[in-house]
Amino acid sequence: MTNLASVEGLDTLTRSLARRTPEQLAALLTRHAEPLARRPAPTELRGLASALWSYETLHHLVLHLDHPRLKVLATTARISQERAAQDTPGPAAPAPGADYQSLMAHRLSFAQLATAPVPPEDVLAALGATGAARGAAESALRALYDDALAALTEDGAVVVPPRTPQLLAAHDLGPFRPEAPRPSPDAPAGAGTPVAAVPATSPHDESRAAAATLAATADRLLASLATQPAALRKSGGLAVREIKRLAKAAGAGEPHTRLLLDLALAAGLIALTRTPAGITALPTGAYDDWLAHPPGRRLAPLLAAWSALWAIPTHTPFGETPTALVRGHDRHAPALRHALLATLATVPHAAGTPLAGPAPGTVPHGLLRAADWHRPLAVTAQPMAEDRAAHTLDEAAYLGLAAHGTLTPLGRALLADPHSLDEPLADLLPPLLEQAHFQADLTAVVPGRPTAALAGLLTSAADRESEEHAVTWRFTPASVRRALDTGHTADALLDALTRASTTGDLPQPLRYLVQDAARAHGRMRVLPAACCIRSDDETLIKELAAHRALGDLALRVIAPTVLVSGRPPAATLDALRAAGYAPALESDTGTTTVERLPAHRTTAPGATRDPQAPLALAHRLLGLSPQPGEATATGGG
Repeated sequence: MTNLASVEGLDTLTRSLARRTPEQLAALLTRHAEPLARRPAPTELRGLASALWSYETLHHLVLHLDHPRLKVLATTARISQERAAQDTPGPAAPAPGADYQSLMAHRLSFAQLATAPVPPEDVLAALGATGAARGAAESALRALYDDALAALTEDGAVVVPPRTPQLLAAHDLGPFRPEAPRPSPDAPAGAGTPVAAVPATSPHDESRAAAATLAATADRLLASLATQPAALRKSGGLAVREIKRLAKAAGAGEPHTRLLLDLALAAGLIALTRTPAGITALPTGAYDDWLAHPPGRRLAPLLAAWSALWAIPTHTPFGETPTALVRGHDRHAPALRHALLATLATVPHAAGTPLAGPAPGTVPHGLLRAADWHRPLAVTAQPMAEDRAAHTLDEAAYLGLAAHGTLTPLGRALLADPHSLDEPLADLLPPLLEQAHFQADLTAVVPGRPTAALAGLLTSAADRESEEHAVTWRFTPASVRRALDTGHTADALLDALTRASTTGDLPQPLRYLVQDAARAHGRMRVLPAACCIRSDDETLIKELAAHRALGDLALRVIAPTVLVSGRPPAATLDALRAAGYAPALESDTGTTTVERLPAHRTTAPGATRDPQAPLALAHRLLGLSPQPGEATATGGG
């Protein structure tokens, strides 16, 4: 864009931006934050105008236009290009054998750019827009102006980005369609094909169940990563065995485990960090804050991350090996999600189920055609459209956003504003429970989702058994010994469990179990040497030395009350416990050492964007003094 008309177009956009209020300009910066973040932060309005009309930014923005806006933009650009070609003679055709630069100069000649201003009436006439269609076209033109994809000259003519014709040359948008079509079901395969009955459960009920399952699954997945970080392959992404391990810990299928891992990474709850053993994935400090939130607030960042994710994690085309935690490069995925959700939003709750295609894993063509209207460049214009749409809809259903062929209330909230989900999620998920029902069969039942403190207490002293609508833990001698190993005394453990009881008391069998385990706990002490085992019970020392199951320890009696092991302390402890004994770890000073599972954490790769930054940048670009509270905000562009 070096010719005079292109420069004048940028001047027109710059003047248009200068007429906006700080709040309007900040809103524009926020809407276009993703593509602008890939460029240096502008220091003046002319720089912002140049960034907005750059080829890369435009390539991103046009993906998120619906049919009316895209058709108006394309029509304006076509008229502008034709008039610019009439006014500006193109360069002579390159001579045979011309070099690459000469060929490209001809291909990108000014005559191929949309640089001529176009009166709005000419655009409306070219669209054939009358009546309601005219109103829709005028509304689309105003939306393009608001998004800085068009600007008005002083005499009211429309100027569009000069390179728009190149962006849209390969796309046939058809006639102007002012209204969104309703998805129509595909024709049945035969006359005897039964019509799908309206399901008994409502989309709200389905969403509630999906959200509860999602919250529990995310809890287990991230807890597993916190205990045992996942190693990435040298080529990038998680190995299949790591995905299988995490899927088992989370209680989810592998595709949905990959989905949750990518969402947690995008939400900043986990990060990739380099260690001597390689790159590993583990929770960030934000994970600890996340644990303190109620279930609804936990899900909000994951759902918001899904709406903007540059990938379809459950989709693995071309026979690729499924993996997770790799950088997404699918810039069409967010627009495809929006198109599908916006299409489902037009389906009444009792309209049946257009989600299911003629075969499992397929999508009705009527649904795809309707979705095309919402994002023409991101649905059927892309390869493997049906397969990509099917996996996207599966993810939406798993996340509680779609059910029975329509959007759930949560899905409608996400479509309206991905960052305002706390209220609809709070309606779906009940508050966390702080107490449990302790029963005589040595189980503890939480009829809902426990708080992090309650779950931590029960997990430290009992084994988790079930993860349905109620969570069940079972106390065993081994699980109670585990609590004693981590530093609990019998009295402290019983007091903590009593406070967590809904009745304020504990069943007698549980009290006996804890007391019996405490009496046996610590009868022997393991101290590091290579290592040593000591006990005041000489008979026990002799028993250990003669125990066949402990042969791998190469135990030797060095005193009536002391044994030496040929294995390190951790291996010795494991072998003794596997043989049914209850040892305690002792330091070289003679004090009991508290054993704890490691709590691995790392830092997020970048700071959270300051919500005041766009407004502060808007004030600076407009040459205005920052408002109170904005002086320290930085403009990320």
